[in-house]
Amino acid sequence: MSLPASVDIVIVGAGAAGLAAARALSGCPLTVAVLEARDRIGGRAWTVPFEGEGLDMGCGWLHSADENPLVPLVEPSGLTLDRTPPPWQSQAFNHETTAAEQTEFRAAFEAFDQRIAEAATRGHEAPASTLMEPGCRWNGRMDAISGALNGARFAEVSILDYDAYRDTDLNYRVREGYGRLIETLGRRVPVVTDCPVRRIDRSGPTLKLTTDRGMIEARAVIVTVPTDLIARETLKFDPPLPDLVEAATYVPLGLASKMHMTVTGAEDFPANSQLWGRNDTGDTGGYHLRPFGRPMIEGYYGADLARGLEAEGQEGFYAFAVDELVHLLGSDMRKRLSPVVATMWGADPWSHGAYSHAMPGHAGDRKRLKAPVENRIFLAGEATAEAFYGTAHGAWMEGERAAREAMAALGLDPGPLPGDEEQ
Repeated sequence: MSLPASVDIVIVGAGAAGLAAARALSGCPLTVAVLEARDRIGGRAWTVPFEGEGLDMGCGWLHSADENPLVPLVEPSGLTLDRTPPPWQSQAFNHETTAAEQTEFRAAFEAFDQRIAEAATRGHEAPASTLMEPGCRWNGRMDAISGALNGARFAEVSILDYDAYRDTDLNYRVREGYGRLIETLGRRVPVVTDCPVRRIDRSGPTLKLTTDRGMIEARAVIVTVPTDLIARETLKFDPPLPDLVEAATYVPLGLASKMHMTVTGAEDFPANSQLWGRNDTGDTGGYHLRPFGRPMIEGYYGADLARGLEAEGQEGFYAFAVDELVHLLGSDMRKRLSPVVATMWGADPWSHGAYSHAMPGHAGDRKRLKAPVENRIFLAGEATAEAFYGTAHGAWMEGERAAREAMAALGLDPGPLPGDEEQ
């Protein structure tokens, strides 16, 4: 698709939020252009093919499935909704940790969550790590899990923001891949790919966007890029928007990475089971054994560990995974494992991370991010989803919200959109 000279609304980014906004606008008497920096749509929802299957490089779980607006769209899209309970809801398959110890860990984490909830009820704000029990043997494991949940350790996570997340504990997957679902839903959306937006000039009555493929004018813009691109001013506003840049800076993208591996003799392990590498440090991985029953293992690594391994490339992820799995499952794992692919979201110039977390003292900055600018610039994405941040469905819902605001700003009645009754 070529770049038009002018449209009513430009959507910057063709991830879940951008595609949802475009779909919501598709029936309106408005001209719309979606501009995407990458050569594909989907953003951080990305599935790569492997031996007839799909491997999710980004989001993989339909969290809060009973409230998730994407769940009803899976099967009508010709894809398979897998309702197998997630591995973290069952006892871990682990030679190092007994069932009693696993029960002890769950109790420790539940108590920590309860302290978080009680502190949030009082309006108390601080790093979530301050509510860990000093000397608790499970603090390292909990920090490792924070790396998977937040992309950051609990010391970098706001108590109020962490408590604001809404999780109904129902989690599904798409057999063919979550990224495949988002890509399928976006196929009919006209997108200009390989088209990074570098600058939005808001000095005149019409917004002027400078892109790598030329200039385009618009009456309104919906910006769905990750917060790090705003904080780093990879996308610049002219005149500048220092309050927006500051808010984006304090809601940065953490890093959570995956290492997909094949394993021979997979029948030795229970399907859809999980184990963690170590208990005494956050610098350890979580391992999903035989996802979907496949002869594979998905390794998960977060926060500083993920950034350090990413600096070493896929070889670093794989070497770390092998060492941990050998320790957990025996020396023969060294010859049974083979690398497939690792994620590199931190090195990706159009994301610089996986998903957002609000830093201590900045839980309110998600709301600052989503505040319209001059009633013609609207921001949306997982980072503006105050209850469902870090998720594709949160981004999807926020894209629809921004589309509704843009329509209203241009004098149209947006009407009800899916999920309005939940907001």
